[in-house]
Order: sequence, then C-alpha cells, then structure tokens
Amino acid sequence: MKILANDGLANEGISLLEKAGFEVNLTHVAQEQLANFINKNGISGLLVRSATEVDKKTINACPGLKLIGRGGVGMDNIDVKHAESKGIHVINTPEASSESVAELVFGHLFNGVRFLHDSNRNMPLDGDSMFKQLKKSYAGGVELRGKTLGIVGFGKIGQATAKMALALGMKVLFTDHHTDKVTLNVSFYDGQSINFNLEAVDLDVVLKQSDFVSIHVPAQEKYIIGKKELAKMKHGTGIINTSRGGVLDEVALVDALDNGHLSFAGLDVYESEPKPEIKILMNPKISLSPHIGASTVEAQQRISVELAQQVIKLLK
Repeated sequence: MKILANDGLANEGISLLEKAGFEVNLTHVAQEQLANFINKNGISGLLVRSATEVDKKTINACPGLKLIGRGGVGMDNIDVKHAESKGIHVINTPEASSESVAELVFGHLFNGVRFLHDSNRNMPLDGDSMFKQLKKSYAGGVELRGKTLGIVGFGKIGQATAKMALALGMKVLFTDHHTDKVTLNVSFYDGQSINFNLEAVDLDVVLKQSDFVSIHVPAQEKYIIGKKELAKMKHGTGIINTSRGGVLDEVALVDALDNGHLSFAGLDVYESEPKPEIKILMNPKISLSPHIGASTVEAQQRISVELAQQVIKLLK
C-alpha cells in the first residue's frame, strides 16, 4: 500500500510505516498535478501539512484514496465533510505540535515586552552610531512574571500556552465555547508537578483584565477579535496570533498599534498569507514569523509518529 507525504514526513514516521509494509513516497507534487499523480501511482493515503489543498475537486478525482492525514491541528485545507462522505478516513495530529506553538507564543511575548523585534532591526543599522539613543529607546521593557495572560480558545495549544504562563509566574484567564473547567498539571524537570484549577470566563473579561492576549482558535468565517474587541483591551496590551489568519482584524490591529492603544503584536499567521500586507510587515510594533508554530524538529518527529500510527491502525 502506497502513502504520499506531499509536504514531507520525518524519518521516525517513515520508518514506522515502512516496517508496517507501506511504501512511502516523499515527492512534492504541485497542486494542479496532485490528483493525476495519486491515480497514476496507486496512492492509498495522502499526508499533507498546510501547503497542500485537498479540496472537493481533488477528492472526487481520486477514487482510490482511502485516507487523508493532516500533520498539525487545523483542517481548513481539507474538505473533511466531503472526504468522509466518500468513505475516506481523515486524520490529524491535534497534540503533537502544542508545545512548539506555545513556545513560539512566548518568543513573541518576550520580543514584545523587551522590544527585541525592533531592536534587532535597528541595531545592525545604527548600533555603532546611535548606541546610547537606542539603549534609551528600548529601556522601558516590562517583565511577564506577575502579569495576566488571556487565552482565547482553550484546546490543546491554548492549554500548553497556559502551562508555560503558569510556570513563568503569570496569572491565566481563558475563554472557550467548549471548555468550562480545566485542571492543568504543570510538570518540572525533576519530576515535581503542580495542579492548577482554572475556570472559563467571558471574552469581555479576558479582554478587559489581561495584560497580554493570545489567540488559539480554528479558522473562522468572521473576526474573533475586531475593532470593538481591541477597544476593550487595556491600554498598553500586547496581542499574539499563532492560530489562523482571518481571526484577527489586521486593519483594526494596525490602527490600535499606531494610536498607542496596544503596545505590540506578535503574528505567525496572516489574513493574506502567503503574502502578508506591507503595513503589517513594516510596522515596528509587530513581531513577525512566517507560520512556523509547529515547525520544530521535535514537533515534526511527534507529528510523523502520530500520523504513522493512525495510518497503520486504519489501513492495515
């Protein structure tokens, strides 16, 4: 049985699949050639990340396809309902990348509170001639410890982010449509752990009481955080989006940054991805990364193993 990992697969997953008797093809096929390649090569399972679209047209054109796997959480690049209506298994890896995304959230948070995103732009240009001026410009940083992190969406990634915040000494507020109460176990390197009991609050409470807000929701048809929601946030708040472009109104965000209502933003995803707007890319108050939340060696290893185990279970 043949598996096409169109967006790549870590060696750990490849080994598991091959030991189970699968033939793994790592060719990256262009979108317009995908269906033809699947049919010509007798592919039974298609594994993708965010780069490959598996839409209704592709699914209809591939009658031999038995499984579609998404390496990651979001499934918005796959027509899940249509695939399942055709009897095709659709799987993803909701937990494998949680830690990596959560760490990126804090990368952006630390960038924002210490102005690292902007100083890293300006030091190469003016560090030798304006050192004292730059030192003064970036001297007003704040600490994360003791501050409140508000989390919008409390799935696996939101909870992983909360654990890191708690371990850092932050207070956590969260809002979620599906989760009311959670007990989080924060573990440490020496085997010790502490339980934290958290209860959901309304979005307005998160926005009004948090010093920083981190968004962790799936793709939406409309903004979760728009002009009205940003206006409710405290003066000087920072906001991070590592979930999906289109859940945060970027026009309203730039306005809130430019008028000083928000102090900074951290973005890993964008409304017009893969071509973010120039006003976003050039704004000195925005810490930027190119949709790399799950792109760590460890996360890709976990993703590949989790995908392989599911493929073996469903197709063998």
